[in-house]
Amino acid sequence: MTARITLPTPGGGAETLTLREPAGWQRPAALPASRIAYAAAHVVADPYADNAPGQPARLDWDATLGVRRNLWSWGLGVAEAMDTAQRGMGLDWAATRELIRRSAAEAAACGGRIVAGAATDQLTAVPDTLDEVVTAYAEQVAFVQNCGATAVIMASRQLAALATGPDDYLRVYEQVLRETSAPVVLHWLGDMFDPALAGYWGSTDLDEATKTFVALIHAHANVIDGVKVSLLDAAREVRLRELLPPTVKVYTGDDYHYPELIAGDGGQFSHALLGAFAAIAPAASAALQRLDAGDTAGFRDVLDPTVPLSRHVFAPPTQYYKTGIAFLSWLNGFQPGFTMVGGLHSGRSVPHLVQAFRLADTAGLLLDPDLAVDRMRRYLSVAGVTA
Repeated sequence: MTARITLPTPGGGAETLTLREPAGWQRPAALPASRIAYAAAHVVADPYADNAPGQPARLDWDATLGVRRNLWSWGLGVAEAMDTAQRGMGLDWAATRELIRRSAAEAAACGGRIVAGAATDQLTAVPDTLDEVVTAYAEQVAFVQNCGATAVIMASRQLAALATGPDDYLRVYEQVLRETSAPVVLHWLGDMFDPALAGYWGSTDLDEATKTFVALIHAHANVIDGVKVSLLDAAREVRLRELLPPTVKVYTGDDYHYPELIAGDGGQFSHALLGAFAAIAPAASAALQRLDAGDTAGFRDVLDPTVPLSRHVFAPPTQYYKTGIAFLSWLNGFQPGFTMVGGLHSGRSVPHLVQAFRLADTAGLLLDPDLAVDRMRRYLSVAGVTA
């Protein structure tokens, strides 16, 4: 029986949506060969715990790890503790440590790829010295590596607040990179994801910031596997690829332009480390399978229709994108409720989530339409929508 639902429209109206039939996505027999692809997985809050703003995070471990097993089943890697809309907005360091430990063990058990974020968020205030930032980074990098994951050195709010120019960034990162025991990934996160990171690398001029970033990478290319770039600027990412040593990968974090950046220009291309892939895993997997077969047009045919959903989920204020990711996860049955740590389930409006529902259906990413309709009706009822 075809699934239908009446949805509210702007201005208080209503319309009936007939959902498309399930897309019939097929899981791959092996990991993608032509590109490395990670999805930045979200965490599932324990609905029985006090996950209010400012409270320690309490997770539903079964559901949280189930989200990761689902991503691995589609041939995607997991980017753990890279949840920029929750880490620093609800996911504290104590919970992050346990999350990395458990996820790395799950990855080892199933042969899944995993990287994990190393930051300085165990510092609860702006430190007095750069050495404190170095020590904090070193602690987290060592923890991630000891768990068996590749460390992604995330941008540091504490460093951004303390640094006075490019030399301070270089001093901190150079010390951390000299001490690492294995190759790492550097993360350049734009202030659209976190306003506290404005002027990262010592300048609000992105060209000047890029010079500092590139100089650091060339000086330490032997311990840098790649860079994750989350600036939502495709042309800048393409230029950056041309400036880096050939051994250093670019993992796109551009949730607006990922199809063209991953496809590449016939010479250079980006790998993927994307929050969007957590929402579109079946389509991302199918697209990568086509790319492995040399079918670039087919890759775009599958992936391009997911971009409107991704652009909507990551619309400003972008730091609340995980609300949409968690909502879609709930609609698809990967978690028992729509609750988030830090109270972030309130981070998007009813009209925003209704549109996410519509776009997910258009992209074939509501995997069980009847379940999705049932849960959407329940959400609208709680929200007071009587359409």
